[in-house]
Amino acid sequence: MKAKNINLLFAFVAVLLFCFSCFCISKMNQTINQLINCRNHILEFKETMLRLKNRSDSHHQNLVQVLNEMKYEIAKTGDASGNLVERKMSMLSENGILPNRFESLRFFLPHLRITGNMYPDVATGRGKAGVSFALGITTINRRNHTYLKQTLNSVLSRMTPEEEEDSVVIVSVADTDGYLNSVVDMVKTKFKRQVKSGSLEVISIPTFFYPSTLLDTARVDSESWQIKQALDYCILMLYAQPKATYYLQLEDDIIAKQMYFTKMKNFVNSLTSKNWLYIEFSVLGFIGKLFQSKDLLDFVHFFLMFYKVKPIDLLLNDIFLVRMCNLGEDLGSCIQRQKEVRIQYRPSLFQHVGTHSSFPGRKQYLKMVNMHFQGVGLCLSLLFITVNAEFMNDGVEVEDFNENSGESNIKEDETSSGTIKYKTPQPIGEVYFTETFDSGKLAGWVLSKATKDDMDSKISIYDGRWEIEELKEDQVPGDRGLVLKSKAKHHAISAVLAKPFVFSDKPLVVQYEVNFQDGIDCGGAYIKLLADTDDLILENFYDKTSYTIMFGPDKCGEDYKLHLIFRHKHPKTGAFEEKHAKPPDVDLKEFFTDRKTHLYTLVMNPDDTFEIFIDQKVVNQGSLLEDVVPPINPPREIDDPNDKKPDEWDDRAKIPDPSAVKPEDWDENEPAQIEDSSAVKPDGWLDDEPKFIPNPSAKKPDDWSDDMDGEWEAPHMPNPACQIGCGEWKPPMIDNPKYKGVWKPPMINNPSYQGIWSPQKIPNPDYFEDDHPFLLTSFSALGLELWSMTPNIYFDNFIICSEKEVADRWAEDGWEPKIMVANANEPGMLKQLTTAAEEHPWLWLMYLVMAGLPIALVTSFFWPRKVKKKYEDTGPKTTDICKPQTKAALEQGAEEEKAPEKPEDLEEEKQPSDGDMVIVEKEKVGEPEEKREEQETIEGQEEMNKLNKSGSEDEMKEADESTGSGDAPVKSLRKRRVRKD
Repeated sequence: MKAKNINLLFAFVAVLLFCFSCFCISKMNQTINQLINCRNHILEFKETMLRLKNRSDSHHQNLVQVLNEMKYEIAKTGDASGNLVERKMSMLSENGILPNRFESLRFFLPHLRITGNMYPDVATGRGKAGVSFALGITTINRRNHTYLKQTLNSVLSRMTPEEEEDSVVIVSVADTDGYLNSVVDMVKTKFKRQVKSGSLEVISIPTFFYPSTLLDTARVDSESWQIKQALDYCILMLYAQPKATYYLQLEDDIIAKQMYFTKMKNFVNSLTSKNWLYIEFSVLGFIGKLFQSKDLLDFVHFFLMFYKVKPIDLLLNDIFLVRMCNLGEDLGSCIQRQKEVRIQYRPSLFQHVGTHSSFPGRKQYLKMVNMHFQGVGLCLSLLFITVNAEFMNDGVEVEDFNENSGESNIKEDETSSGTIKYKTPQPIGEVYFTETFDSGKLAGWVLSKATKDDMDSKISIYDGRWEIEELKEDQVPGDRGLVLKSKAKHHAISAVLAKPFVFSDKPLVVQYEVNFQDGIDCGGAYIKLLADTDDLILENFYDKTSYTIMFGPDKCGEDYKLHLIFRHKHPKTGAFEEKHAKPPDVDLKEFFTDRKTHLYTLVMNPDDTFEIFIDQKVVNQGSLLEDVVPPINPPREIDDPNDKKPDEWDDRAKIPDPSAVKPEDWDENEPAQIEDSSAVKPDGWLDDEPKFIPNPSAKKPDDWSDDMDGEWEAPHMPNPACQIGCGEWKPPMIDNPKYKGVWKPPMINNPSYQGIWSPQKIPNPDYFEDDHPFLLTSFSALGLELWSMTPNIYFDNFIICSEKEVADRWAEDGWEPKIMVANANEPGMLKQLTTAAEEHPWLWLMYLVMAGLPIALVTSFFWPRKVKKKYEDTGPKTTDICKPQTKAALEQGAEEEKAPEKPEDLEEEKQPSDGDMVIVEKEKVGEPEEKREEQETIEGQEEMNKLNKSGSEDEMKEADESTGSGDAPVKSLRKRRVRKD
């Protein structure tokens, strides 16, 4: 019976597993596109010189001025003595050029309030800025153990030249001049190219940044080390903040994985939201934490408030709670949002290798487990479901075909046969322009011979190449399209409409197809509807040619756009102004990255409304009057340009109290800190000994060239004689109890305050009211004027008409066959897993385990089992003899023994039953199987008696005597059980 129940249980579990598998398979249709995108998600964005130039011109003009002044000062005051610090940045702060971000340190660090200009010393660097990523590395002297050279070699050698140009690595030396000297020598020797290009900088943190307690070399404890480490990080963050869009924190004892920069950059660019707090590219401490530079000041201020309480890496958890949790919000619901703003990237891109900590005498063994296996759990959990889903793919795809098909019977036959019969679309109804490119010729299209204005002659020519080709993937036999072939060149091509489109009482419908076959880095795929003017010459088509509407996708960086721009004519001045439709509310990234052919449709109606479709689904709609920027109609009133603020206007809300008087005991000359008069120079302090001496065991490198590298000097090491201290001894500084600072009168409310002044309003002389903006300038040509960093952009099946039904029919014949073929060619999950295993052979073992595990479980569940017959089946009363006795049963037996016995009962007890005889005989014979079972019963009884711990030996004897004066063998069996109990 028990075996049957177990089999039923196993069967029930198997049914549950099967149901769960079916449920997961049903969800596969919803997630298949995401899984495919994960496999095909190879984003190798290459930043262009044009983007860098634009960003540099717009955000870093002051930096160019700074660099020029630095070069002038260096040339003017060049130091031939080979001084370590090549240039000081503090002079720039005096000129007011540098931002005031370091001034905030005065609030958190009182000892800096009497310090003048604050800025780290730049030992070597070119002032590089305007890049995407700044990588910060703090380093201090680890005595005889250094990992900095290994770290820099790993970080710099695993960048491509383009990535190196778009980044800057900053090494911050937070130690003595001796260690700084050795770091600069190593950097200039081993990384000459990076130093020369400005991609590698070395800065030094002056000692005045630290409190006096941290400068005491005799006091080295974990608390001081923690405080100094936090200050080092904060100062480095402030220095790097204006240099890049993102800041990555590293340490001087790590190595980076291959292509770490490419993976990191692609991952950041793939994020659709920029509201994240930070990204973890490593889970160890503060290593691999990526911040947005615009947030660094907030992080620094938070660290400076609590750096004495916790290590800086633990403060990252606290800043999340402070910044992201609302007042009164439940902590659990707040933490659930953590994954949205605190993003973890797997596998880790950085490995900690240093065993000797920067804290003297401490060793650490922080190692990351090979992160290749972090995805094994997901792979194993989905493998069994994937195999089932693969066998069901055909049915799923046929259903998709049926949903997309207007002629189900014909297309089902075509799908089942594996071929699509393509026929060139033919327009039905009135059309103004159509083009399919199926003829293989550019009939009617004109290549531009113009040049762009205000650009170098070499790059201003429209020399981009166009070709008519089939799709690279998912081809439909007989279907061709127009392909933009050149990279980083200007393209311009146009064609005349069959007749001009005049805006009157008919809608405008514009539709065409686009496929970014190689993805898209920076470029557009929009069209321009060229205005019907007398001076329109297609050979002279360029970026400033007058157009009426610009429509289509465009992307650069992580900005995905779908343009709708129209040029509206001012009824009074006659000038044209561009009006931009509001951006769509949907995420457009998928249409740029999935490498499928997408259908873009624009509908503008005479009732001044518009609709934008992608793949025949509305993604944007609105009113031409209300949903464009700037609005069609200007404001009725504007500020009076001739109105000026009166000289007597007082807009100061607070003023110094004129009646306040400085107290007589207020001494402004008292310093903020004074020497500790109670301090005594330690015994054994060597005033005449240097702190660092040349390393006597150092040898000149074999590849050292005196001509190229200069005269070789041995690196310095700590002076072993300075066990207590060396150099001039000075007592430490302490806070001055008499310090009060400069006296300032308190602020009071200004009785003459008049508020914030604003000019008065006057009627707008250019005001007009256009209630019908649909009546735009007519257009007579369609043009493509594009520049792209990614080639092979595919265009096909242009149509301009006045009826949406005509465009839908056109799409049914031209676009839907492409979608059918693309869906049919989508790789199944089994194929994706096979491809992954080809790249990582160890996955085959995981697949084998997951494939064999269900078979083994099912076999073990349903395999027949041998059931042993219990000796209880041989007689009806053996269960009474072998049954474990509880305390209640023993007490009941004792009561029955005390009760008077009837003669009949005594007679029956004297005669043993058949079952009893069988038991006795078997006991005498001594069969092993029965003895084992009896012994198990007796042992079970012993355990029960131990747990109960009740019932005395006398009670158990009474229970034994209550069995009567039956046959001797039975009685002996009873007594033996009691003795064992």
